[in-house]
Parts: sequence; structure tokens; C-alpha cells
Amino acid sequence: MCDTYLEAPARYAEGAHTISTDEMTGIQALERARPTKPMRPGETEKREFEYIRHGTLTLIANFEVATGQVPAPTLGPSRTEADFAAHIANTIATDPQAYWTFLVDQLNTHQSDSLVRLVADRCGIDTDLGEKGKSGILQSMAPRAAFLSQPDHRIRFVYTPKHSSWLNQIELWFSILMRRLLKRASFTSPEDLRGRILAFIDYFNRILTKPFKWTYTGRPLQA
Repeated sequence: MCDTYLEAPARYAEGAHTISTDEMTGIQALERARPTKPMRPGETEKREFEYIRHGTLTLIANFEVATGQVPAPTLGPSRTEADFAAHIANTIATDPQAYWTFLVDQLNTHQSDSLVRLVADRCGIDTDLGEKGKSGILQSMAPRAAFLSQPDHRIRFVYTPKHSSWLNQIELWFSILMRRLLKRASFTSPEDLRGRILAFIDYFNRILTKPFKWTYTGRPLQA
């Protein structure tokens, strides 16, 4: 993971994308039962603690490691295998001939049958993929992950170690989204939530975007 981060700026200069990707699930469209009272001289902001639930959305987001941009987000009701594969397909479509490296955790939808078929199709890999649950590359998650992470593929995946999803930079961006938009807001519907998340991403890409300073080089910690 750290080597991939270190290589990202040079690869971007050559036209390749290094994308940190993950899902933020269960984002609630909560409407406060009464309007927030803004700050006044000598008084803090007062927010209503009771709220009305209007449902949830899942955000599948990308973070371009070299630039800090958040391109091609997906917002929908679920995070199924098909949802994630469609998200990756839409992301690739923004620069169809480029080299892509996706940094993801080891969730099963990130090592799926659909994802293997997508990569094989987009990379022009004409080989027998086998059958899910029975044989070949598609048999189980282990051979699927090995196929998806092959460094000679134009589209490849780099997986965080188990229990280390915090290494994925998109998690840092999710915390920005939470602090700057979701934590204090009130949403009247899932559509309102969706529109304001997309508006924030547009604002972030125009005004706030910058790469994270990733300084850890992988040297062993000293006692």
C-alpha cells in the first residue's frame, strides 16, 4: 500500500490513475424536528436533538491519490456486488485507455465474480476464467483476488492487509465529509441528502482538493 502511494505522483504524470476506493454505508437522511437556532452574540448555536428519519443512502467514493480529487462518485440504496462493479466500470469510463490501480479493502464485493469479468473484458484478457464455486479463477475469493491484483494488468487492485482498512486514504476523506457536511446538517429526504453530498463533492473538487501528505515509508518501528 505504501509503495503504491509513493509511486502515485509519478504514475499520474505518465497518465495512470491511483484510486483509493470504498463504500460509506447507511448515510442517514435525518431531518431535525425543529429548525436550528444560529449563533448570536453571547449564545452558541442550538440544534434540535429530535429528528425524523427519511431513509439511507450508500456512497461509493474514489480518491485520486496524486491530486486529491474525488471523481465519479456513486450514490444509491445499496452496496451489492453489482453496485461496486458498476461503480468501477463508470470510473474507468472517465479515461477508458488509461492504467488504473484501485486501492480497496478485502470486502467480498471487492473480489467478486463480476469484478473479474469486468477487468478481463476491459483489459482484453481472453482466457478461461472457470466457474464460480467450481473451478479456475472464479472458483473462490483467493484466486479472484490474485487475478485482480496482477501487476501486469492495465486495471488492477491493491488490497489492504486484513484489519487495516484505515490504511486506505478514502477513509480520511470520509471523515472530512462527515465533519463538514453530515454531522450538523438536516435533510428532508434521500433526494435532498444525495443532492447535497454531490454538491459538497463538487465544491471539494473545485476549492478544497489536495493530496494527503503520506509520510510513512515502511521502516520498522524502533522500541
